[in-house]
Amino acid sequence: MIVIRSEKLRRILRIVIPAAVIPAVIAAGVFVFDEKRWAFVSLAVTAAALILFLCGFERKKIGSRRAVVVAVMVALSVVGRFIPMFKPVTALTIITAMYIGGEAGFLVGALSAVISNFYFGQGPWTPFQMFAWGLIGLIAGLLAERLKKSRVLLLLYGLISGVAFSLIMDIWTVLWYNGGVSFEPYVAAIKAAIPHTVVYAISNVVFLLLFAKPFGEKLERVKTKYGI
Repeated sequence: MIVIRSEKLRRILRIVIPAAVIPAVIAAGVFVFDEKRWAFVSLAVTAAALILFLCGFERKKIGSRRAVVVAVMVALSVVGRFIPMFKPVTALTIITAMYIGGEAGFLVGALSAVISNFYFGQGPWTPFQMFAWGLIGLIAGLLAERLKKSRVLLLLYGLISGVAFSLIMDIWTVLWYNGGVSFEPYVAAIKAAIPHTVVYAISNVVFLLLFAKPFGEKLERVKTKYGI
């Protein structure tokens, strides 16, 4: 397990990777590379997500333990995508971020997309899914203490996350149909996706309502037992 020991470097990477590096990689995939290069774009986003995760810990031993927990959450999330209509990826990403950290949440969201798409289908949409779910996890990590204290806020965040995921994926839809981003097609894509967005947002609320507490208690016990 690689450890980034410089606190200053970790702070910089925590900001630069999600705010600049990953968006720049995705933008390059859209405007510079052709569609055949999307596998490399997905790989680059995966590598960036892993580096961001490495920024979340200082000691090798703790980092290895966190990696095991994250691997379990990714596995559960990937399996969850096979549930028809209701997908628990967002909820599990949020829960991971709340208890393990925003960097871990970003990694769970990103890896859940790229790994599950080996079954559902890889393509130029994959990096958008990785970034959308990863960003939801990262923000959940920043809001972790508030989300733990208020179930209402947690459920509201799950609802908003479902809408936000759809809005980000609608960007991909417009790029695919239009070859560029313009306002009217984007609004049309949002309107067309409303039924799916509503179902997905509600599913986030349902999964968080059912699983946030039991998963959170188990993750807290793991953290206490293994010093994560």
